This record gives sequence, structure tokens and C-alpha cells, in this order.
Amino acid sequence: MKEIKVGLLGFGTIGTGVVKVLRKNGRLIEDRLGARLTLARIADLDITTDRGVQVDAGLLTTDADAVLTAPDIEVVIELIGGYEPARTFVLKAIANGKHVVTANKALLALHGEEILAAAQQKGVDVYYEAAVGGGIPIISSIKENLCANRFSSVFGILNGTCNYILTRMTNDGDDYAAVLKDAQALGYAEADPTFDVEGVDTAHKLAILISLCFGTRVRFKDIHTEGIRNVSALDIQFARQFGYRIKLLAIGKNDNGQIEARVHPTMIPDNYPLADVHGAFNAVRLVGDFLGPAMLYGKGAGMEATASAVMGDVMSIARNILCGAAGRTPAMGYIHEAVKDLTIKPMDEIVSQYYLRFAADDRPGVLSQISGILGKFDISITSMIQPERQIGGAVPIVMMTHDAKEANVRKALAEIDALAVIKEQSRFIRIENDLG
Repeated sequence: MKEIKVGLLGFGTIGTGVVKVLRKNGRLIEDRLGARLTLARIADLDITTDRGVQVDAGLLTTDADAVLTAPDIEVVIELIGGYEPARTFVLKAIANGKHVVTANKALLALHGEEILAAAQQKGVDVYYEAAVGGGIPIISSIKENLCANRFSSVFGILNGTCNYILTRMTNDGDDYAAVLKDAQALGYAEADPTFDVEGVDTAHKLAILISLCFGTRVRFKDIHTEGIRNVSALDIQFARQFGYRIKLLAIGKNDNGQIEARVHPTMIPDNYPLADVHGAFNAVRLVGDFLGPAMLYGKGAGMEATASAVMGDVMSIARNILCGAAGRTPAMGYIHEAVKDLTIKPMDEIVSQYYLRFAADDRPGVLSQISGILGKFDISITSMIQPERQIGGAVPIVMMTHDAKEANVRKALAEIDALAVIKEQSRFIRIENDLG
């Protein structure tokens, strides 16, 4: 039986999971692959900490070059994370003729074009299923199973930390700060949760999905990104009264050759499947011209789920090696010559429905002042809630709008906030009623 040797960069949580998969399911992998995958070397700065998995000490090294330049290693798994030295290591592995498997969405979002071009020139594969959605097979589904479709949109709940926080706020009525503290205690959120709660992690993943779905280059910096810090328990309560739930949603749309690329808190109807994605789970909803809508759902992070995706990629590359078919599937789903430079639609041009919340003095004429300014900017109201009770010394006025242009909404809110009767900055949340 042919042996294919694998090197591992990064022996953290996911790296430990990869070793566990190989230890537990090595025979199953052989039966399905027709070859033996052998872990030849593991490189990490820390090779003394007990990971709870049995590893021959001779496999461990602190020298990445022992993996990157070893002539017998055919596949390198990069699980270091971050931009550097991951970028340098991946490019060196490619230069040495090695196939690469990575779970590093940040690396691909910023340096993917450089890395994939190097791989194409060298004739090796780069697979990255675990970079988006953890164990959900969304990358291979777009690249292979659904590749005959022209996609019009992709929506995703792609960050388990944010989804856990918003789920708890919805179910328990707690505020953001209290739930974040609990999430950190339970290990769902990092000590520094900025990348997660500010939407950066989700935007990294959306950059990859947009490139795959629409065959275009999208720069991470061009994705409008907002996090969940400003979502309040009060907003969630009002959203439920209107029949909506709030999710941190990644949104990609192809609007006649203009791409919408945005990440922000979004209200979606509570009878939509995406609204039922709870806790630390992830989901991606695609709309194809022949497929129609489809949703993939599962664990978006964690040792086991992510290691499962990583090993699936390793096995796919191993099959390519056995058949001499490297480069069989374009890394980003389109051949290089077909990738187009489509424009990103500016946020000011986005048209959406909006949830608006104002905190105002309880006096006659307030509502007419607000409505007058909204009308001035072509914003019409579909429904409204005006509770009698005061909150923080002001009465909340909550509205849902018809479709309106983002630029007009921002101008109207700036003018409304300048009114003497308004006691705090107005809040707005975009609404998606049509997910395809």
C-alpha cells in the first residue's frame, strides 16, 4: 500500500484534533483512500506541553524547516493561524513542491491571490475547507457539487462566538457585556474577542465565499464590516415583537455585476431557517440559478469539526497524488483566466429595509418631527411600536421602514439626532426579508 507522508505546522487545538483523527480513524482512512497517511513531522514552538494525545517524541520539532524542506513530506498542513509567519511558511512549502492544507481564513483573505498563484505556477494544490464554516463542507460544495450553478447570493452565520452571544441575549434577555463574560468563561470567546465580535473573522470568511461564488477578486478592506457590540437587549426584544431575530450576517450578492459585500447585525424573519441557527453553530445559505436556495448547517468551530474538514482536504489531495491529478479543481472555483474584477457596491448605495429606534422626550409633536424628516429623505414607515413606559428617562420610538437607500437613512438619522427632543444617538439595524 502506498504511503503518503504529511507534515503538520501548529500543534494547538486543531493540530491536536488532526492527530486524534489519524490515531482513531487511520484504518478507516486507508480503506477509503487506498493509501496510508503517515504523520511524518510536527513543528510547533511548544513541544513539551501535554496535548492529551500520544505522539512519538521523535516526530516533534521546533524547526518549521524540518517540515517545509523534508523531501519525503508531500502534504503540509498549516494550522498556525494569523498572517505571519504562516504566509512565509506556506509559500516556502509551495516553493518546495508540497501540497498545502490550511484552515487559515485570515491568511487567504489577505494573501490568497499570491498563495494560489504560486501554487498554480508550481503545480501543487492548496485546499482550505476548514477556513470557512469549520466542519461544514461549503467550499467543496461550491467548487464541485454545485459548480454548474450561477450563484446570485450567499448569506452566512459564520462566527460561533457572535452567534452564541446573540442566542443567549435572545433567549435569556441578558445584555451584551454579561453574555460576553459568560462566553469567555465557557471558552466560546477569546480573552481578546475583538476579531470575533467586531465582525473581522466573519469578513475574512465572506471574502473567500464571494470569490468562490462570483468568480471575482474581493479585498478584505472593501467589505463593509460591523460587529455586535452595539446590539442591545432592547433591540432584540423589539425585533421579536416584529417577528424577527438578530444575527451577525455575512452577505454577498451579485447585483447585475456589482457585488454587495457586507457583514453586520441583521434582522431576519423568525420563520426563516437561518433564524433557527443557535448557539455556536454556523450556516451558509446559497441561491443558485438551477439549484435554487440551499443551506448547509453544522459546527463552525472546535477541535473535532475543524480537524474533520482538514483531514477531508488531506484525503482529497492524497487522491489527486494517487491519480497524478494535481490542479484538477481550480483553487477558487474558476480558472484563472475567467476571474473578473467586479466592482463592490458602496454601502451608501445599498437598498434595504431598516429597523429604527429613537429615544425621545415624551411630549406632543415628537413623532411628527421624526416622521417629517424621514419623509424628507424618501423613507416611509411600514409599522411602529411606541411603548408608554420610559427607558432611561426617554420614551423609545421604534419603526420599520420600506426599502430605503443607506445614504438617505444615515442623513435622516443625523438630522433627527440633532433635534432637542432626542436624548441619545438613534439606532438602526438593516433587515433582510428576501434571502432568495
